[in-house]
Amino acid sequence: MSTFKQQLTRYAELAVQVGVNIQPNQYLYISASTDTIELVRLITEKAYDSGARQVFIDWADDVTARLRYDKAPADSFAEFPEWKVMEREQLAEKGAAFISIVSQSPDLLKGVESSRIGDFQKAAGQALDKYRQYVQSDKISWTVIAAPSHAWAAKVFPELPEQQQVPALWEAIFKAVRVDQQDPIQAWVNHDKNLHEKVDYLNNKRFRKLHYTAPGTDLTIELPEGHLWCGAGSINEKGHTFMANMPTEEVFTVPLKTGINGYVSSTKPLSYGGNIIDNFKITFKDGRVTAISAEQGEEVLQRLIDTDEGAKHLGEVALVPHASPISQSGLLFYNTLFDENASNHLALGSAYAFCIEGGKTMAREELEAHGLNQSITHVDFMIGSEEMAIDGIHDDGSSEAVFRNGNWAF
Repeated sequence: MSTFKQQLTRYAELAVQVGVNIQPNQYLYISASTDTIELVRLITEKAYDSGARQVFIDWADDVTARLRYDKAPADSFAEFPEWKVMEREQLAEKGAAFISIVSQSPDLLKGVESSRIGDFQKAAGQALDKYRQYVQSDKISWTVIAAPSHAWAAKVFPELPEQQQVPALWEAIFKAVRVDQQDPIQAWVNHDKNLHEKVDYLNNKRFRKLHYTAPGTDLTIELPEGHLWCGAGSINEKGHTFMANMPTEEVFTVPLKTGINGYVSSTKPLSYGGNIIDNFKITFKDGRVTAISAEQGEEVLQRLIDTDEGAKHLGEVALVPHASPISQSGLLFYNTLFDENASNHLALGSAYAFCIEGGKTMAREELEAHGLNQSITHVDFMIGSEEMAIDGIHDDGSSEAVFRNGNWAF
C-alpha cells in the first residue's frame, strides 16, 4: 500500500511527464491555490528534474479572492492586469508549458452580485484572448489537474467527519487519474490508446449530424465539413505530446455554429464563477440560444450566455459513456474537470481549432468560415445519463446508433 506522499509524488511525476511532457530547457508556468502548496513544490521539483529552465508560479487564494468580490469597487471587476496578460503571452511565445491546478470551492462566490462575476469573467476572457488561441490550437503544451481544498472536499463529502473529507477527496482524485495503479504512466499510455480507438471509429464514419434524445433532451447537432474527433493525448506545434486534462474520459469534436436545433437539459450541477447552476434547460434554433431556465443559478447562467455573441452558441460536443470510471464512482465532484468526464457534455463558447482539418494553422476568420464558433469563454456543461441515446446521421439521411442507454453502441 503506497503512502500518501508516494502517491502525491507519482501524481506530480504524471503531471510533468504525461500532462505537459516537459522538455529540456523549457519554461513551466503553474497556476495554483495556496491550498495546493505541497503538490506545487513536488511538481516544481519534478519539472527541474526533467530539465525545466525555470518554473513560474501564479498563486491564488480563496479567502482573499472572496474578500475582493465582497469589498472591492464594483468598477474594478471590468479590469484585468496587463502585466498578467503579458506574462502568459510572452511565455507562450517562448514555448512554455502551462499547468493549472483547480481546487476552488464550488460555492466560493455564492451570494456575490452576479454583475461582479460577469464583469470579471468578461474582462479576463477578453484580456487572455491571444493566450487562449495558443491553447485552443495546440500551439503549446498545457494540462489541467486538481487538488483538494477544505471547502471543496466538504462539498463533495458532507457526510464525513471534517478530518476525513480532504483525504477522501485525495483518494478519489488519485483513482480518477490512475495514480492508484502500479504503473500510472503506462496506465495512461493504455488509456490513450483505448480512447483513440473510439476517435478513429468516429472519424471514419464522418457523420453529418448527431441526434440526442433523453428525458428533457431532443437535440440535433450538425457537424462541420472536415471535423475531427479528438481524445486523450494531443500534439503541440513542436511535435511533443501532452495530455490536456487529467482525468479525461472523453472524445470530442466541434459543432457547426449554426447547426444546433432543439433543447437539452443538464444532468449534473455546473460549478461556474464560484456558483452552482443546477437543473437547467437550454433551447437552440439555428445554433443560437433562444431560451434558458434553471432551478438554481439562472441569473449566473444568463450572465454566462451574455458574455459575448459566441457564448450564445456551442463550441464543443463531447461523448463520455455512463460506464466511465468517474461516473461509476457515484461521486458528484461539483468540478467540471471531473464531472464532465462522467457524462456526455457540450460547451458554450469557443471551439477548438485542432478539431477541424488544417485548423491548427488557420486564422480566426478561416475558422469562422468553416463554421467554428469564436468566443472569449468556453464552459462545459453535463447532459449525459443512462437514459441517453445518440444517433449518427449520414449525408444520405441514414442513421446508426452511437450511444444507447448512456453507453457506446459500437
